[in-house]
Amino acid sequence: MKITNVETLIVDAGWWPWVYVKVQTDEGVTGYGECTEPRAPHGVAGTVADLKPLLVGQDPRAYEMRHWDMIRGTRQSPGGIASKAISGIEQALLDIKAKALGISVVELFGGPLRDSVRLYWSHCGTWRVRNGAYLGTPPIRTMEDIAELGREVVRRGYTALKTNIIVPGEPAYVHGGGFSAGPGTTDQTISLAMLRHTEKLVGTFRDVVGPDVDISLDLNFNLKSEGCMRVAKVLEPFDLLWLELDMYDPKATLQVKESTSTKICTGENLFSVREYLPYFDLHAADTFMVDVPWIGFTEGKKVGELAEVHQLNVAPHNYYSHLASFISASLCAVLPNVRIMEIDVDQVPWKDDVVTQLPDIKNGHMAVPKGPGWGTDLNEEAIKQHPWKR
Repeated sequence: MKITNVETLIVDAGWWPWVYVKVQTDEGVTGYGECTEPRAPHGVAGTVADLKPLLVGQDPRAYEMRHWDMIRGTRQSPGGIASKAISGIEQALLDIKAKALGISVVELFGGPLRDSVRLYWSHCGTWRVRNGAYLGTPPIRTMEDIAELGREVVRRGYTALKTNIIVPGEPAYVHGGGFSAGPGTTDQTISLAMLRHTEKLVGTFRDVVGPDVDISLDLNFNLKSEGCMRVAKVLEPFDLLWLELDMYDPKATLQVKESTSTKICTGENLFSVREYLPYFDLHAADTFMVDVPWIGFTEGKKVGELAEVHQLNVAPHNYYSHLASFISASLCAVLPNVRIMEIDVDQVPWKDDVVTQLPDIKNGHMAVPKGPGWGTDLNEEAIKQHPWKR
């Protein structure tokens, strides 16, 4: 079997794109991977094109060799756009190998350790604030609207949610400058007023979802360790699943963890076992995010296994399309130390059209994929109806 073509598909997902890699072979087996990078889709696509000459004519089933070919082909510069492009290609190669054998990727990696994985409703309210026009969801003007959102989470069978610092109003907004631009957004501080509001926001969710539904708050890169410690302290009464934060200094992350009883999660922007290792050695957090579309399935499995050695849990970072959910659930199936899996409930209406099989979600859990490869394929005819034009 030889690779005959490698290409990128960039799909309109409303407020950003989904990015897929398609690999074709001379035996008619096609593999797909997802490496969505909302802010630099053309950078990922360009890197995939640059890697194509290293792949065409090669055996896709030797995915580990192809991985190293690509690592060396990018001058062994780990992380960022290169990692995401390599990840998308590697996923497609795994899809091909498993399909050629007539088995799932889960079976390829030893078979399932679980039948389903628990989910949390991610960006709960965040997308409704920022992209309500696409979603057709009710506005969030008051704390009562936050309360109603919490009730909706429970009604729809989810037992966990994650939100950001949402400020209701007309218009509502999401606080934080970690991914923003402009003067003052780099300071990463929090005011007393915003600290009180954060306490009220999480308290409102806790009051309506009750004591048995898990709540997480994601701070992203919005605060330095001092600000994170202040937020963690005021949220201690609400028994969070975790406070999520991103920092590139493992000692700073540990400083936050040791300052509070609030559980800490981090890691979504780390790209290799090598980058996770100093965090694991320090036990700098309680749970570690692993982003499969950005670091690859086999690297993600290595990260998860190293976390297990350190008696730590992992949780897939998964705010993408259904294909990524199948891929992330496959990783959960073959790791013994999974905490929970992220999923975005609020997405564009055509999200179901771009795949051939939908995730089997019941009572806030997704069934482990069982079909050949990832258990679903891309519907390229549907994809053609939603090209990314920006």
